[in-house]
Formats: sequence, C-alpha cells, structure tokens
Amino acid sequence: MKFKLLLSLCFVVILFASCSRVYTPALYHQDIAYQPKPASFDTAKAQTYVSAGLNTYTNVNFNDLLVSGQLNISRGYVFNGFNLAYGAFGVFGSYENGAISQGQPNYFTDKFFGAVGGRASANAFVTSGRVDIRFIGVEMAYSHEFGSFADFRQAVKPLPNYFVDARTDLFTIGLTTEVIFHNVNDNGVQHGIRGFLGTTVGHNDLDNTYYTNQSWSDRFVHNIFPKASYFITFKKYFGTIEIGENIFIRFGLKF
Repeated sequence: MKFKLLLSLCFVVILFASCSRVYTPALYHQDIAYQPKPASFDTAKAQTYVSAGLNTYTNVNFNDLLVSGQLNISRGYVFNGFNLAYGAFGVFGSYENGAISQGQPNYFTDKFFGAVGGRASANAFVTSGRVDIRFIGVEMAYSHEFGSFADFRQAVKPLPNYFVDARTDLFTIGLTTEVIFHNVNDNGVQHGIRGFLGTTVGHNDLDNTYYTNQSWSDRFVHNIFPKASYFITFKKYFGTIEIGENIFIRFGLKF
C-alpha cells in the first residue's frame, strides 16, 4: 500500500512538472562569475582582465536548455590584506525549448536572450608562505536582460499553467571564501579555489505562484544558490571553471 502511494505521488509530481511551464530570467543564478584579482605575491598590484567564456545550464524543471557566450572585462587591485575588483560584462545566448511540444500553444524551438551588466568584488586576506587565504569576501552583480525570451515571458505570464518570473533587472549578492597559491619557485603560475553562497534580491513572483504551497523556509532555500570556482593563471593568461546550477568555462588575458 505504501509503495503504491509513493508511486502515485511520484506520478503527480512528474505530471505537474510536465504540464506546468516555469520560466525564470535567463541570468537567474547565472550573473555571478569569478572576478580575478592580483595576489599579494604578484609584482603588479593592479591588473586588467579580459576574458570570454561559454555557459550552459537548465531551467528549474530541467527540461529546457540555456547556452550563452559571455565577454568580461574587469580591473583588480591588491592592497595590504585587502583585494578589490570591478568590471562589466555582456551575454548573448539561446533558450532552447524542451517543455512545449510542436503544435501546442506558444511553441518555439529557441529564443534569443542578451544581457549587459556590472560586477564588483572585495575580500580580506592573510598570507601564509606562498598562499593567500581570502577568508571572507563579498560579491555582487547587476544585469539587464533583453531579447525575444524576455518578451516571451512578459507575454505568457498572465496565461494559465505558466509560472513566470518576468524580471529583466537582477541584483545578486553573496559571500565568498577562497584560497589562492603559486607553484614552488614560480609565482607566475597560480591556482585558486573559491566558494560562493548568495541570492538574487527582490520579489520573485514564483514564490506566490509555483512555490505558493511551500513553507517560507523552503522558498528561502530555492532563492539561495552556491557556486564553486577553480582559477588558474599562467604568466599573462588565465582560465576559470565554475560549477553550480551551471557549467561556465572561461579563458582570458591579463595586463
């Protein structure tokens, strides 16, 4: 009996997920990205970083795919026990439909999205040997989305069985911790591992629609997201790999 009840509940959950169409902003939980900064053992105490990368992720029901390219430029500084960085970015991508079948209302294969925005990052650190321990930091990002996917969300928001966060302006903030170190006898080869935990502030309409039957604490958890980043630099070149709700790979140049 308990097994049959469990199967029934699973069927209802799957059916609800397949019939309901959930759309969030293209950069929801995707606007934060690792911002490189000079380490205490770098000769240059201020550097400019230019990079390009590829980002892939899914929607909340794991049935649509978002693929985007991103260009970044930022400026980083190191002071005594303190780092600072700020920069701008642009994103161009495609939202590929996997939830709406051909012939159904509002069917589409893919829709374009773009975004522009800015980021800022700061942290305190201590140095131990060839390691900088950036024990606490704060990161934030603002982005503005445009394109046919943003227009689509506005159009379907009033329709039944559509659950939509139609925001096109996002502000995300969170805390970080990081360890960055250089190779033995070569401070031009560096590795960094960073953790991030943050949230996108402001009202999310899904809390009053798609998540309305959940408790406050459950809705709070939905709006918190983690990221883990690996950073490597070789002389004037650098790369990052980031994993959270997405996979983001980026390569660039510093000068």
